[in-house]
Amino acid sequence: MATGKGIEIAEDGVATVGMTEARAQLTSLIREVRYGGQVGAFTERGARQAYLVTPDFYEKALEDRRMVLATMDYIEAKLSAQPDSKVIAELAEFASHLSAQRSD
Repeated sequence: MATGKGIEIAEDGVATVGMTEARAQLTSLIREVRYGGQVGAFTERGARQAYLVTPDFYEKALEDRRMVLATMDYIEAKLSAQPDSKVIAELAEFASHLSAQRSD
């Protein structure tokens, strides 16, 4: 964690910088994120307050969130009717399809 020492890499790989040093370290942190493939975080009293990510990371996160919400809606709609063996089989096939997409 950042504790007055500039940018530090936390155990989870996040480049962290304390809020009191943020202005002085901002360019370096942006470079760590943009060119080093790091996720950045601003900390205050050792707790992360905000993250800095690349535009691609952010867009992918939004896309993933939309996918998760659509999946939840689909499953909820399927289960709101009395699920029978056909619905269960459809959901299993759907889960298999998602799993295959994830591994691509």
